[in-house]
Amino acid sequence: MAMFRKRYFFFDIDGTLTDLKTGAFVESALQTIRELQAQGHFVAIATGRACYKTRPAAEITGIHNYVANGGAALILNDDIIRNSPLDRDKALTILHEADELGYGILIAPGDSMDVLMRDRRFLEQAGERQEPTNYILRPDLSFDEIPAIYKFYLSVPAAEEERIHSRDLLGHIRMGKPYCWYQHDAKDQGIRDLLAYLGADPRDAVVFGDGKNDMVMFGKEWLSIAMGGGYPDLLAMADYVTAPSKEDGIRKACRHFGWIPRND
Repeated sequence: MAMFRKRYFFFDIDGTLTDLKTGAFVESALQTIRELQAQGHFVAIATGRACYKTRPAAEITGIHNYVANGGAALILNDDIIRNSPLDRDKALTILHEADELGYGILIAPGDSMDVLMRDRRFLEQAGERQEPTNYILRPDLSFDEIPAIYKFYLSVPAAEEERIHSRDLLGHIRMGKPYCWYQHDAKDQGIRDLLAYLGADPRDAVVFGDGKNDMVMFGKEWLSIAMGGGYPDLLAMADYVTAPSKEDGIRKACRHFGWIPRND
């Protein structure tokens, strides 16, 4: 009988554990997660989402470990090991320049849906965010008095980003919206840090992803599996490409590598 080799699985959420079009969790993926856990493997989520947005997905999937906030947050057995804000000095440099140029600003001072705004420029220039957001208007807000900045949003059009000379001090994301936002983008480092905390060998890790934002965690230290139909450049980086999520891609990959038994 072959000796058991414990694996450390890290799953992206959207398009990996879920059907990207409907947002629904794929039942075969949920069943596979339960089987992996029953086999004694370590299962975690790896996402750019903030912790408060990751918890509902963790509850639905029955996963108690996750790398969230773009790698800055580590949760083990539902307990927060760390959750770091952005580099404050760099964030303030970008915020002050954007403010002087007249762009609207939203600032998340914590890991929650609360955002601070000094005026209504962001809402007037970009409109409300599609995601649930609690807008807190503080006309006397001083950026420099905010002790921690976890994320911030700028209502700068894509064609005008170059006006902000300090824009690349921190990584930012757009995804076709009339604004960009700044957050951590180091899921790979978060995975390394959690593995180190567990005393695990990165060669025993397996990551699953489907999108452009998952490219950062597709490295050569571990096995990288892409969902079929995903972002083309990610597929090219993958060690293995499975079927799309809605076509039981996670289950098929885990059976292919023998991590769960075949039932046929």
